[in-house]
Amino acid sequence: MASFDIVNEVNTQEVDNAVNNTLKEVSNRYDFKGLHTEVSFDRKENRINIVAAESMKLKAVKEMLVKNFIKRGLEPKALSYGPEEGTSHGHVKTTAVIKEGIDRETAKKIVKEIKGLKLKVQPAIQDNQVRVSGKKIDDLQEVIKQVKSKDFGIPLQFVNMK
Repeated sequence: MASFDIVNEVNTQEVDNAVNNTLKEVSNRYDFKGLHTEVSFDRKENRINIVAAESMKLKAVKEMLVKNFIKRGLEPKALSYGPEEGTSHGHVKTTAVIKEGIDRETAKKIVKEIKGLKLKVQPAIQDNQVRVSGKKIDDLQEVIKQVKSKDFGIPLQFVNMK
């Protein structure tokens, strides 16, 4: 019986590269000269900390980060920004949490969508992923096509096709 997994994984090395490219871009831009700007990636917490001199600069750094995510082949949907806060030095900061795994609610939506296709496949929720199994590979490919066409609010990858 053939199967595949629907997952939400983010390559941390590519995130690190995107953050470093953003830092390089900030250091080269004229409008950021002499202003305090920080972008750091915390691998353990799986979050990106951004500090900028003012709100407009913070927005520009976020846009640069999204652009570099796309360049590195990462989905910007994986970023979840926290609220903008002030610092003791008069700067503004925010935190972008990187969402990994499929939460229960989204997994249920995916399973419901797959069952609604009326194909001979069995979707099953396993921890933070959804496994889909069936006898025909054509049915599994149809499931992949249909799930890709829907937006579940998180980036999805299809792995372990057996």
